[in-house]
Amino acid sequence: MIGKSTASVIIRETCVAIWEVLHAAVMAQPHKEEWLKIADQFQQSCDFPNCVGAIDGKHIHIKKPIRSGSQYFNYKHFFSFVLFAVCDANYSFRYIDVGSYGSSSDSAVFGPSDFGQMLLNNTLDLPDNTILPGTTSPAMPFVFVGDEAFALGEHLMRPYSSRGLSIARRVFNYRLTRARRVVECAFGILANKWRFLHTPIHLKLETAISAVKAACVLHNFVRERDGYNFEDSLSHSLESHLPSVVRGQRQGAAVREHFMAYFMSPHGALPWQLEAI
Repeated sequence: MIGKSTASVIIRETCVAIWEVLHAAVMAQPHKEEWLKIADQFQQSCDFPNCVGAIDGKHIHIKKPIRSGSQYFNYKHFFSFVLFAVCDANYSFRYIDVGSYGSSSDSAVFGPSDFGQMLLNNTLDLPDNTILPGTTSPAMPFVFVGDEAFALGEHLMRPYSSRGLSIARRVFNYRLTRARRVVECAFGILANKWRFLHTPIHLKLETAISAVKAACVLHNFVRERDGYNFEDSLSHSLESHLPSVVRGQRQGAAVREHFMAYFMSPHGALPWQLEAI
């Protein structure tokens, strides 16, 4: 047998090594051509054109870190840090940010992250605007989809408010939800594969963060190795987190209106969408 402290060191060093070896191979930042492939996948599987990712944040349940006060105590009354993720249509993580305080406000999680800054400053190397299938204008930006906790941006779509929605807005919300749900499914696959995420993690904070990062790159590695066939499910055990907002609501509102109109047009409508809402 080995001692507890020795096992702790082995776990931490192994998780760090897994992240360092696999990160560049299975979670490298996409370039323009790869973003286009991701958009094609969302169009084929979710019927949402020009979508390049679904984003969400989840609480990772932990024991209270030493001398942390209430920093990691979240609004659901347990201690946690946040796993923020960007997911493609194959349920693979394209970007993660791990370790923000469970008590953090929206801006403290998403805004300062590398991804949040790159999205805000248009440095993600996204493809140039292009027309939607079957149309001749206007050229539309490539977008990420999130839930109502996000604010609109030119490259970030969120649902319309649920009050007094027209049929067209309800259809847009339905179409966005079909694309956004892939990140929830990805969290579910992650937790079901790496079962330590179903219970509070009894590790030192630094080791717990390393373990979650290692699980995320192993998730991508296994999906690439075993293929992407998966009967998706919205059930998962990781707690939701409310992410941050980005600027650009005026541009975002115009982009969202164009998507809404497209989803009601002959070129963009789905035969069953009115029944689904």
